[in-house]
Amino acid sequence: MATGNKLVIVESPTKAKKIGGYLGSGYTVLASVGHIRDLAQPSEVPAAEKAKYGKFGVDVDDGFLPYYVVGSDKKKTVAQLRKALKDADELYLATDEDREGEAIAWHLVQTLKPKIPVKRMVFHEITKSAIQDALEHTRQVDEHMVDAQETRRILDRLYGYELSPVLWRKVGPGLSAGRVQSVATRLIVERERERMAFVRAPYWDVTVEAAKDGSSFESRLVQLDDARIVGSKDFDSTGALTPAARKDGVVLVDEAKASRIAHDVEGANLTVMSMETKPYHRRPVPPFTTSTLQQSAGNSLGMSSRATMRAAQSLYENGYITYMRTDSVTLSREAIAAAREAVEATFGSRFLSDKPKQYATKMAGAQEAHEAIRPAGATFRSPESLQGALPPDQFKLYSLIYSRTLASQMADATGSTATVRLQAPTSSDGMAIFQASGTVIEFPGFLAAYGDRARTAARKKESEDSADQDVSLPAMKEGDVLQAGAAQPAKHETQPPARYTEASLVRTLEAKEIGRPSTYASIISTIIDRGYVYERGRALIPSWLAFAVTKLLETNFPQYVDYQFTAQMENGLDQIASGKERGKDWLTAFYFGDGDNSVSNAAEAHEGLHQQVEQLGDIDAREINTIEIGDGLQVRVGRYGPYLEDTQHLDAEGKPKRATIPDTIAPDELTVERGHELIEQNASGPRVLGVDPKTGGEVTVRVGRYGPYVALSPAASAFDTQTDASADASASKGASKTRKTAKTANKPRMASLFKSMSPQTVTLDQALQLLNLPRIVGDVEETDPKTGELVSVPIAATNGRYGPYITKTSPDGSTDSRSLSNEDEIFTITLDQAKALFAQPKAGRRSRGAAKPPLRELGTDPESGKPVTIKDGFYGVYITDGTTNRTLPKQYTAESITPEEAYHLLAEKRAAGPSKRGRRTSSTRKTSTKKAASKSSSTTTSRKSATTTKTSAKRTTTRKSAAKKSTTQKD
Repeated sequence: MATGNKLVIVESPTKAKKIGGYLGSGYTVLASVGHIRDLAQPSEVPAAEKAKYGKFGVDVDDGFLPYYVVGSDKKKTVAQLRKALKDADELYLATDEDREGEAIAWHLVQTLKPKIPVKRMVFHEITKSAIQDALEHTRQVDEHMVDAQETRRILDRLYGYELSPVLWRKVGPGLSAGRVQSVATRLIVERERERMAFVRAPYWDVTVEAAKDGSSFESRLVQLDDARIVGSKDFDSTGALTPAARKDGVVLVDEAKASRIAHDVEGANLTVMSMETKPYHRRPVPPFTTSTLQQSAGNSLGMSSRATMRAAQSLYENGYITYMRTDSVTLSREAIAAAREAVEATFGSRFLSDKPKQYATKMAGAQEAHEAIRPAGATFRSPESLQGALPPDQFKLYSLIYSRTLASQMADATGSTATVRLQAPTSSDGMAIFQASGTVIEFPGFLAAYGDRARTAARKKESEDSADQDVSLPAMKEGDVLQAGAAQPAKHETQPPARYTEASLVRTLEAKEIGRPSTYASIISTIIDRGYVYERGRALIPSWLAFAVTKLLETNFPQYVDYQFTAQMENGLDQIASGKERGKDWLTAFYFGDGDNSVSNAAEAHEGLHQQVEQLGDIDAREINTIEIGDGLQVRVGRYGPYLEDTQHLDAEGKPKRATIPDTIAPDELTVERGHELIEQNASGPRVLGVDPKTGGEVTVRVGRYGPYVALSPAASAFDTQTDASADASASKGASKTRKTAKTANKPRMASLFKSMSPQTVTLDQALQLLNLPRIVGDVEETDPKTGELVSVPIAATNGRYGPYITKTSPDGSTDSRSLSNEDEIFTITLDQAKALFAQPKAGRRSRGAAKPPLRELGTDPESGKPVTIKDGFYGVYITDGTTNRTLPKQYTAESITPEEAYHLLAEKRAAGPSKRGRRTSSTRKTSTKKAASKSSSTTTSRKSATTTKTSAKRTTTRKSAAKKSTTQKD
């Protein structure tokens, strides 16, 4: 066969390069770079088709017929593929074996219209043997998987385009609703609501050191006589004891009782009541799926879901791991053999399980098409062999996958767990009973695969009993007497439910069957990018905007943010992918409703989405955007962001007092007490500082959206003069302009406070200094280039976007400036000092003035080994280790962020890699838009029957055979 006459199309250039190396001559491997076409935006639909497709890019009245367009950024790719196709005699579609990959393959056929044999080749790892095997076992494009992907795409379009406009009208412009993103946001909002309503309850216990035969261990008070001591699980969310705890007759120990017991037992004899020893046995967990990989990478490596999937994609495309989008935990025989071989070579045969282990997927709706995620190939490459060959994030992730795969074929960890109970009498509280537990690992088994550091983390996550400790208790028997050492009362407080991290959110989404593992990273990225959620450390915190959006959807569209309903939609898509349902029928039930519920579980409501939106009554936007805090306090989500309002305390105008909410305060931290503090300290009602002696205007200090500032209101006489002037000119031609002048004259002058100033302590003199900026430092003489004469040029000091500076305007109109080291210099710099600064060469834009000292030193980054500091730079405050920089997120301050949170932010930035910047001119965009509009009818394809109309016959193609077409038409 001639060289280069077989065309292979994959999704990514990296994958194309790798596969091309395995195939060699006779094959041309090109990349489609993802999807080459998508549903048209309404603006991309030609005028002739607007009536049918204009609202959604989908004709909902004709079987949800989609209108596809080749994007302007993909036209060059399509042209290259068409050119390569002319020289080929066979076409191989080697896209991923999932719904998206299957859909990409189908769109390639519909767009390129090949007249040569088309073969679908699939593989789960990019190795030479896998590629050769795929060439020998090709198949046709799976119509059912394509139908499921197209249904999902149309469903998301209908959902977003119907519900998002409701959010625009009632909450704010530019918002979006998504089938899964809205549900994920609701999960995070509900958790924050639980935290906001949670009442902490204090309780006490006692710890005592017990010593025997020269060894000591810590034991904790668990019982007084026959009554159990209260623990955190005995309280409900209101801070009261649960009915079960009250029924058990538990004892609540307060500070006084705890101190008394500690005093009584310190130095006393502790008698062994009982000593129990049980065997310890722990089994390895299955190999990674997409979901568990994201969870483990988040917990063990601190990687976000997005960073994890980005690294996994690169590892897969370069042939290091198998396909990374899977919910299967099964391993092929080849993989099991490779894992066992690696275990025996690394740890020895005694660490192998007695027989090969095969795991079964328990999750409902799991697709077993792929293996679990594992190292690629028939022989696994050890992490040590790849040291330096992979970027740090990929190396860490590969090591994690390698260890987990090996561990799945290793022996169980065994040991023993000992629990001892000790007793000592007290003066007035009865017999105090203390307990200590310890676990001793006698044979590490699979834990050896994780190494010392990871082994501890793995045991912590997998352990069912968090009280177990890797400590050894001395040999004891009932009746033995031990010496009590130091005893300390210990205060505890019940804790609200922990916020979601990316790892725990992924686990919850999977447990509730919301979305699919391959989409979790994009779901989390979307809700963060849209401002519904932000991160503090690893915790996901909802914004007040998310509260308003969730409240609107819960109130007016409850079923579309219902967890079970969302899971049923996913199950419906699975049914379509398996050929048990048709996408058209399923979409009809979802959008138009299905009274008898006979078609799909997704149509449990009699009314579809269309009817619910059409029949939507009035929505009280104020009520939707109000979140009650308590005691008359409420958060309002306004056009310019959230603010706090006190409805019980009014200002001088009879309006509720208001205050801005700092970005550093999370919703659950905005308590009633904190809210009243904000109202008192930062209320938008101005604090009067005095009167400007020059203008007679009132000087006030206020707090606005962008921080505290001072304002000078015009004197009343000046305003009256403007009003009179406006009245006199009302009949003149310039009345409109005069009204604008009056309005401008009535607007106060404003100036931001310096960073060193506080709204509570700023004085009238300081305010007047700020309002009179720029300050004229003095004049210098310079030569006018036109006349040759010396002229006087003023030097002014002021504050700007990038900090304090001095400036002067030369006689030729050019300006020159120099940065000042701090804001106070604006008022203290002398003319001689200013001249000296101008005499120095001007520093570059990125190196103005002397380097500022760090705002804070945090310590050594555990990953890079470099010192981490917080600095105030040209574009604001940022974290750096000298190599990687990360802007400090708005929810932190330089003082509040912990070193661990800073290390995590830098690790994420390193994992994300350098940002890619590109520029497109407006003319290019306009040209592309015009071309797309003019050629859209020839570059679009729908799955409508070709015999419907002459126009659609030219514009559309169908995936069905002629026989199937006629059957569909009869239906």
